[in-house]
Amino acid sequence: MISFRNFALRRGERLLLSDVDLSLHAGWRVGVVGRNGTGKSSLFAAVRGEVEADRGDLDLPTRMRIASIAQEMPSLPDPAIDFVLAGDVAVHAALQAEANAFAAEDWEAVAEAHQRLEEVGGYDGAARAGKLLHGLGFPGEAQQRPVSSFSGGWRVRLNLARALMTPSDVLLLDEPTNHLDLDAVLWLEQWLLKYQGTLLLISHDREFLDNVNTHTLHLHGGKAKLYIGNYTAFERQRAEQLRQQQITHEKTQAERAHLQSFIDRFKASAAKAAQAQSRIKRLAKMADTEAVRAEREVRIDFPAPVRLPHALLRLNHADCGYPASGNPAVVLHDANFGLEAGDRIGLLGPNGAGKSTLVKSLVGDLPLLTGERYAHPDLRIGYFAQHTVEALVAGTSPIDHMREISPDASTQDFRNFLGKWSFPGDRAFESIDGFSGGERARLALALIAWRQPNVLLLDEPTNHLDLEMREALAEALADFAGAIVLVSHDRHLIGLVSDTYWRVSEGVVRPFDGDLDDYAVWLRSRPQDAKSAGAVPAATVVEAPPPPPPVPKAARSKVNPHRLAQAEAQVATLESAIVDIDARLADPAFHDGPDAPARATDAAQRRAALVSELAEAEVALLALYEAS
Repeated sequence: MISFRNFALRRGERLLLSDVDLSLHAGWRVGVVGRNGTGKSSLFAAVRGEVEADRGDLDLPTRMRIASIAQEMPSLPDPAIDFVLAGDVAVHAALQAEANAFAAEDWEAVAEAHQRLEEVGGYDGAARAGKLLHGLGFPGEAQQRPVSSFSGGWRVRLNLARALMTPSDVLLLDEPTNHLDLDAVLWLEQWLLKYQGTLLLISHDREFLDNVNTHTLHLHGGKAKLYIGNYTAFERQRAEQLRQQQITHEKTQAERAHLQSFIDRFKASAAKAAQAQSRIKRLAKMADTEAVRAEREVRIDFPAPVRLPHALLRLNHADCGYPASGNPAVVLHDANFGLEAGDRIGLLGPNGAGKSTLVKSLVGDLPLLTGERYAHPDLRIGYFAQHTVEALVAGTSPIDHMREISPDASTQDFRNFLGKWSFPGDRAFESIDGFSGGERARLALALIAWRQPNVLLLDEPTNHLDLEMREALAEALADFAGAIVLVSHDRHLIGLVSDTYWRVSEGVVRPFDGDLDDYAVWLRSRPQDAKSAGAVPAATVVEAPPPPPPVPKAARSKVNPHRLAQAEAQVATLESAIVDIDARLADPAFHDGPDAPARATDAAQRRAALVSELAEAEVALLALYEAS
């Protein structure tokens, strides 16, 4: 159990958290949410022992094992699988001792190493490391490549795999889905549902939070409040609390006004003097109630396109890739892909499969190797690439960036526009050097919107954006009149924006008949050896089988209604059991007594097993629904 008692934390002169009193129990999966700058990462640093409380106590059990994602990773010559395996220090040391003993032909030391491997569960260590890498998108051959050969995003994945490999009682994950594709995010969800320790998770992906969390810790205004349930449950509970708080405040203020009116009217009257004095005392004793302070709602918009022709952009029989002398690297073969006004297309597929290559080919940044690119004369593209934020000019302001685009526009026009993108007043003139990653991403999107495009090609636009900004972006894209092609690992965003999906994988681009839930089911149904094919650049691309064909209508009527009712009942039973365990874990009395830690651990382990069973039962039920 992790306990905060009267805990306070500062960063410099700024008070981040104060008067925090709460306990986090074994087996809980806690999503830590709040606006940027509220102290989420600093709280993690305190749990890791990197910063000390400015007041109060943070109590951790002795010998508690804590794992987290390293922020930096040196350029190592070690194979990726060895780097991940080293996360389990005991297993890595035993394997190294075995290798040294064999090299020295010291057979007594070999026997001791084997005994040690048995004790620490080292014989399956390499298999466990390989499974983690496979789930995060590294094919078998890529697992043997040196760490130094991977780009920054893939090294982040290696750090995540190493953290998951590390034996731990507490796992701290700060934005683990950044740099992951949707396939890897779905795999990570399933892994975390089976994790038996305490999970603390910072994420701006609400679907991920909804599917993983058992509790939500909200940091706001220097306070920390714990809620039972996932992010959606937290939103409902907080909205109701704010509503009740405002009702109480308004009632109190009305009573205060009534008392003050009586006092003002009769305090000079001899006949009413005693009553007036009584009301003065009563008014003095009334507790103050705080009004709900409305948080500034983030709203953005993409202005209507100047012109919006119907047929905007098309690739015909296009081979997309990278030219090279005599031997061009073809990433996508015979792509046929068109955009018309109003299209909203989400691209699905693992990183490295060619989604960004397709987008660059649509933009025209990447010339086609073969085939044809048709663009309407009135086409105006708004392109957000993964490097767009880094392309902002250091030492300049938002106004400077906008003046570079439109030198003849007025400063007031710029200020009015930037104000709508949450750069009000003097913020429009500040250097971007002091901006956070989220503010820079917001500015990059604002510069795109200023150009009034009729096609938006957005490649991972949500990296660094917080939950509120992601919601605002989803609403703005929903109102956009032009065409959209979206690449994102944020399922909430891509699910709200996209009407249709295309799958980019195994060197081809093809429509996907279904939604994101169907895609998750399809991923789980694929053969294991196809799941990460094409995931890492330079890896061999293997053609995977197409999605299973739909069940013929003649076969659908053969589903036994009794079997369907049994599957529904099983899902309901498992959901009810999970709710019961959550209720027990949330009851303070459950954690009283000398055997409370053991009870809590058993309950958490039972819950993890039930969640795993529920996931399997839901897949089976979905299959029956599709066949009925």
